[in-house]
Amino acid sequence: MELRPGYKKTEVGVIPEDWEVRTLGSIIDFQGGAQPPLTTFIPVGKEGYIRLLQIRDYKTNKYKTYIPINRARKFCNREDIMIGRYGPPIFQILRGLEGAYNVALMKAIPTKQVTKDYAFHLLKQDSLFNFVEKLSQRSSGQTGVDLQQLKLYPIGLPSITEQTAIATALSNADVLIFSLEKLIDKKCNIKQGAMQKLLKPKEGWEVKKLSEVLKVKHGKSQKEVEDKSGKYPILGTGGLMSYTNQFLYEKPSVLIGRKGTIDKPQYLETPFWTVDTLFYTEIFEGYCAKFIFYLFNLIDWYSYNEASGVPSLNAKTIEKIEKGFPTYSEQTRIANILSDMDAEIAALEGKLEKYRKIKQGMMQNLLTGKIRLIS
Repeated sequence: MELRPGYKKTEVGVIPEDWEVRTLGSIIDFQGGAQPPLTTFIPVGKEGYIRLLQIRDYKTNKYKTYIPINRARKFCNREDIMIGRYGPPIFQILRGLEGAYNVALMKAIPTKQVTKDYAFHLLKQDSLFNFVEKLSQRSSGQTGVDLQQLKLYPIGLPSITEQTAIATALSNADVLIFSLEKLIDKKCNIKQGAMQKLLKPKEGWEVKKLSEVLKVKHGKSQKEVEDKSGKYPILGTGGLMSYTNQFLYEKPSVLIGRKGTIDKPQYLETPFWTVDTLFYTEIFEGYCAKFIFYLFNLIDWYSYNEASGVPSLNAKTIEKIEKGFPTYSEQTRIANILSDMDAEIAALEGKLEKYRKIKQGMMQNLLTGKIRLIS
């Protein structure tokens, strides 16, 4: 294959002629964390203490931990690049917290030859993640990140000027994605509040056992009917499993797990087949299936769990649950309002997925020099 003008063939593939081939270890230093004794941990910060960061802290603030500052050994700030050494998933590239960090994390410290923002995006490449994950799988996933092999990983390195341009473009994409994620979270919270308000029984609503409203039906084994080219979905507690040309039920129905995942109701209006771990419901005349679906989303299903091991529900137990029901027209009106909210959220989620794919394409092109932002 003929090379494009201005490009060269190297061990990392075809890259611009003015890029260097370097190893990660030559441009980034990796510094492991430290683990103070558990006896020093407290859940609420106070004078003389510092937050101890773990991998999970980058996703939730539920498990904040603090240690005496004189027992802390390794520190990071919000701009530092942190790497999750263990999984799943292994090799998470993290940023945004300040404190001391434990042994499950390590800090990536760029040399003067690479900017911190560029290093952050460089480490987030799919190709690098796949490389680290394969190394972990060879050792049964127990050793975490193979630091020695990571340091030897070869990359193409542009000039500081081009690094800055690339990092700016990718950071702008991240800002757009983050703002959309925040908007989706806001819309989901608004919808949750609307459900609580709209589905709360009001004057004139009738309290009924679910057995007066629906019949809980058992799914069946799919082995005899499975056909991957079929037109009807075969569903389990985790969602779509396969397809079939037969169906168990063809009317609007609310589905709920019998065993395993019991707190994720599903709703279908078209013909389907469910396996034995997933109940479906036959909705009686005068009741709106979509309204019942939203009711099911407000039920604490684990409070009805009847197993000490794998969570399980019993059909008779479900049918004994009591809920308030308005007239059919009111049920439909409420269901339509909530359905419109779901449609808006789904549209935003579709846009978010599109933006993520665009950003992924940008990374693949910009971090390999296929597309250049400077002449």
